[in-house]
Amino acid sequence: MKISTKIKAGLTGFAFMWASSCDVIDTLPATIIPDAEAFATAARIESIVFGVYEAAQRGFFNGSSVNGRGYPFGAATVQQGDMRGEDMYNDQLFYEITYTGTYNPNTANNNNMWSSLYRVINRANITLEGLEPALSEGVLTQDQRNRYRGEMLFMRALSHHEVLIHFARPYTDDPGSMGIPYRIFPINDVPLVTEGEAVGRTTVGEDYAQLIADLDEAEQLLPEGGGMARANKGAAIGLKIRVKQHMGDWQGVLTEFAKVTGYAVTANPAAPFRGTSTDNIFSFINSAESNGTVNGALPAMYGNPADGGRGLVKVSPLIWRSNFWHPEDTRRELLTSRNAAGIYSAKYIDPITRADPTPILRYSELVLTAAEANARLGNLDVAVTLLNSVRDRALPASVPSFTAAGLGGQEGVLTAIFNEKRIEFLGEGRRWPDIHRLSGEGRMDGVPAKASSRQIGNLDFYTTDRVIPTDHAIAYSSNAFIWPIPLEEILTNATAPIPQNPGY
Repeated sequence: MKISTKIKAGLTGFAFMWASSCDVIDTLPATIIPDAEAFATAARIESIVFGVYEAAQRGFFNGSSVNGRGYPFGAATVQQGDMRGEDMYNDQLFYEITYTGTYNPNTANNNNMWSSLYRVINRANITLEGLEPALSEGVLTQDQRNRYRGEMLFMRALSHHEVLIHFARPYTDDPGSMGIPYRIFPINDVPLVTEGEAVGRTTVGEDYAQLIADLDEAEQLLPEGGGMARANKGAAIGLKIRVKQHMGDWQGVLTEFAKVTGYAVTANPAAPFRGTSTDNIFSFINSAESNGTVNGALPAMYGNPADGGRGLVKVSPLIWRSNFWHPEDTRRELLTSRNAAGIYSAKYIDPITRADPTPILRYSELVLTAAEANARLGNLDVAVTLLNSVRDRALPASVPSFTAAGLGGQEGVLTAIFNEKRIEFLGEGRRWPDIHRLSGEGRMDGVPAKASSRQIGNLDFYTTDRVIPTDHAIAYSSNAFIWPIPLEEILTNATAPIPQNPGY
């Protein structure tokens, strides 16, 4: 993250600065196209927009774009979200620091998540700035400008929220607590470095207000439909629902959910992972030519070694043997794979070309969020109907649906919703965000105990009553509940170094 002689890095056909929150990289290469020319044609501008998606899809790792390891929104966001929780299990060294909670301000996994997310943010901001003169000069139509602006606002909000849930305390605890630098202007020239460095850590409440502002505008600008590979109106609303859930704004969740149209829970729980479906709202797309590589693609990291994967992460026997996961649930067979060493996710099945998309927003998530909002507001029958729409399609008709009375009222309904999310989104990185927000409001006390790292090497832990060794719990009061700000980020800020998170 050094503020070096690097100012801009160009990609063929358009210019970009690759920057983390306060770094500026690269002298002008001989082949760079200046900004005025980069935004001179509609085709170039569309390439710039696609470049922001690619930066999010595979990013950088320790300065390398060749082996980005899935940062930020390849396998990295999913693995980090899973390894911070207890339902997926670390089986190798690769993400052990995250799994065991032994990170520090120099830990590569955390630091590269920070820098890769801020690179996406800066690229989105550069694009946002370039769209306005392109519109005024007639290079873009109003509709083109609106779509691109909406997409970039969505990407900016998505990236900032990811930073917030890893590096700041939850909104549900104290909106006035220390947030993150929320960057809304580009750093694409040396004179802007000082201005960029001066953007400090605002409050969590201020950051969430900016998230909502970005997404409100994106919703107005984006078109309906258009597939899951690019942000659209449904994606903006869906992300807003997620953000409002983290804020505890339950009526706001329901207001937004009422606007979501054109999606449905799939009858087959595997359908969202086998191509485009009514459940897929937004995903980052991978291909044989462009993916997170063997070190950062979901089918490689999660796949059963017997099927060609690396098996670095597998399903934890803690959830496999839990009393809330019905033994006849079809997701046990449809979406898992096993060998003698354990049980793996089978949501991502292409370890050769690594073309499985990275799921970011699914309609099933919005349904369960709406179920939670209704339960919080006392609308228990509505909440249970929404919950059953996800749960029942994975169970035989002989298994009765849930009822509010049968679940024991509001608290029982909420517990059933939380457990259903753990099953439905197993292996999708969604466990950590729930631990984060629920700990903030006192429903959880931090990270629960996990199966001891690299100690579960036998299928017996899943299929018998063999004792599961556990460790690695992190109390909410511990400094380790949230990640430290990268030390380099602080040391290289010559203008106004941002404060470190307490305890590091």
